[in-house]
Amino acid sequence: MKLFSFFTQELAIDLGTANTLIIENDKVVVDQPSIVAINRVTKELIAVGEKAMQMHEKTHEDIKTIRPLKDGVIADFQAAESLIQGLIQMTTTKRKFFTHLKMVICIPSGITEVEKRAVFDSADHVDSKETYLIYEPMAAALGIGLDVEEPEGNMVIDIGGGTTEIAVIALSGIVTDQSIRTAGDEFTNDIIDAMKRKHNILIGERTAEQIKIHVGSALRELDNPPDPFPVNGRDLLTGIPKQIITNHSEVAEAIDKSIAKIEEAVLKALEDTPPELASDIYKKGLYLTGGGALLRGLDLRIAEKTKLNVQVAPDPLQAVVRGTGLALKNSSKYTFLIDRKSI
Repeated sequence: MKLFSFFTQELAIDLGTANTLIIENDKVVVDQPSIVAINRVTKELIAVGEKAMQMHEKTHEDIKTIRPLKDGVIADFQAAESLIQGLIQMTTTKRKFFTHLKMVICIPSGITEVEKRAVFDSADHVDSKETYLIYEPMAAALGIGLDVEEPEGNMVIDIGGGTTEIAVIALSGIVTDQSIRTAGDEFTNDIIDAMKRKHNILIGERTAEQIKIHVGSALRELDNPPDPFPVNGRDLLTGIPKQIITNHSEVAEAIDKSIAKIEEAVLKALEDTPPELASDIYKKGLYLTGGGALLRGLDLRIAEKTKLNVQVAPDPLQAVVRGTGLALKNSSKYTFLIDRKSI
């Protein structure tokens, strides 16, 4: 058995719309944007992850950048395979020395059976011998240290790039959930539209992402507001590059409607929760994970809407992949893992 374990590589993969993280041997060994660059003519892969992101929206006609995942699921099958293959090659262990690849991949809770099969097929094409899927809210709950096997209710809100996953978890299962396609990418698009309307300036996705990071806010009024942020783009009237200054209040106004959709989904999930589990949630509060949890004031806004305590996970960006890693280590124990036979 020792000889066999030497020929096994185990990977936990958070295959996200915006970023993909991989854990190997309890360490995050890959944290890269979910994007690839290919040659349009030869279809040859040019770059994966950060290198491809540096090319995004800056390419000429011979190069195309592709984000293979949309709304948390695979939208471009070939590009997804190239992404997974390229990121696995970045892991600490060289793939060629191993004969058995085992993976646990996390997926949105609202995924269809067809979309699940697409994930399994992508795993097969990178030569995975043993593949399991785990729902993102369950992985997030594990990652922040909740005991998902206990007969107690916990509500997790995971705001990623493509989807927001809201789930009440108890007894190793998801009791009620809401999966909506309003998340980080929607915030980015809202910011692009707001810059057009308010300042007549056209900006790209990467610039909008930087605005979100530096002055992103769910509230117009903050106790410790960030400094105003300079934004470079193209003037829509003259076509000449120019710079404007934006602030957290403008961003809060821009993304207000998208955050309201998340609030509605949270309220709907609470409405569908059985009363005994609702009692547990009242005592424990709600847990926020994912990149969206870093948005300034979001916890306060959801707390105001629900009248419940809202806690942001200590490391919200890595909560899901950490939980996926725990599921990988205990794959024989956890009944909530999905294998190919289950679909």
